[in-house]
Amino acid sequence: MHHRQRYLILVAAVLMQTGLGATYSWSIFADALSRQLTLNKATAQLPFTAFYIAFPATMIFSGILLRRLGIRGCAILGGLIFGGGWMFASLGGRHFAYTILGVGLLGGIGVGLAYVVPISVGMQWFPRHKGLVTGLIVAGFGAGAAVVSKVAESLMRSGETTALDVLLMLGAVFATVIALTGSLMRLPQTPPVQAGISLEPEEEPRWRYIVFGGSFRLLYLAMFTGLAAGFTIIANLKQLCPNIDMAAGAVAVGVLAIANAAGRVSWGFAFDRLFSTAAIRYNLLAQAAVLLAAPLLSRTPTGLYVLAALAGFNYGGVLVLYASATAQNWGARRVGRIYGWLFSANIPASLTPVAAAAVYDRANTFTPALLTLAALLLVAGLMSRLIQIR
Repeated sequence: MHHRQRYLILVAAVLMQTGLGATYSWSIFADALSRQLTLNKATAQLPFTAFYIAFPATMIFSGILLRRLGIRGCAILGGLIFGGGWMFASLGGRHFAYTILGVGLLGGIGVGLAYVVPISVGMQWFPRHKGLVTGLIVAGFGAGAAVVSKVAESLMRSGETTALDVLLMLGAVFATVIALTGSLMRLPQTPPVQAGISLEPEEEPRWRYIVFGGSFRLLYLAMFTGLAAGFTIIANLKQLCPNIDMAAGAVAVGVLAIANAAGRVSWGFAFDRLFSTAAIRYNLLAQAAVLLAAPLLSRTPTGLYVLAALAGFNYGGVLVLYASATAQNWGARRVGRIYGWLFSANIPASLTPVAAAAVYDRANTFTPALLTLAALLLVAGLMSRLIQIR
């Protein structure tokens, strides 16, 4: 029974993350809404921008709520807020602020509350395969964008269903699916000192000591550089090769998405077989090599596809390696609190695509920005040797 139960929980965790990852399909909605509501392109992207601020910011505090609400309570509440946010966003026809608040603020808060639950629970059910299980679960988060994009496009293709209608329908589905799968989240029956996400009262001050410790700061630096490199390529993929047409650009985006999902599973598998700092170092050095090769690869469509595959594969590892390293070093029960702080590296990293675009505006090339990021990755890779992980 125990054996079957943990696989049921793993399937539920993947499905839960698939729903939570829906916002990464926003480009489909942004295009449709810009036409339906006569918005400019920048305004149509505001919900996604708000989401990427609210999501990591909420993750910082998710550990506190996990202690008070429990894993199932936090998962269910997060799912209801996320799905409800998408339903609220369907009022955007009255004013687009409703969509920004719904998809961006409420959606980000909902994902921030629920995101860490399936990861932490999965690690505790499969303690010998933390990396692989984390990779499978967060691959669901990446796959959610592909599934939702396809469903939304099919619904809107006839012209009878608008983007706002689709937001309402999908919001109801997300609230139901995430709440149901979240209700299945539970920890294995092990002694309290080894189970539970929450800490014992006498251990409470320890998390502050961890966050201000040297290993955490080095992990934060490493995660920031890995995210910055991935964001810069993802956000500017088409612009890296301006001579290709829109169809080729769409193919490149698809290649990156598939490679991203594959990378999450593959790097998770590697984490379980390598010393964790070695896996992190190889990921950083691999990203540096890709950025150094980017100016050459981005000259042709085929080269751009190769770049998209390599960048997506390595970026996928970032979402696995640091969560797994957190569990290995400080215990799976502390993932809810410690990884929330580490995940906040997304906030400064999200500014790097803007900085890279500013460099392009001045130099008419992305090469200086790519070389600078490659240098940071090399430094972080060398410094990763100093990370003390058990």
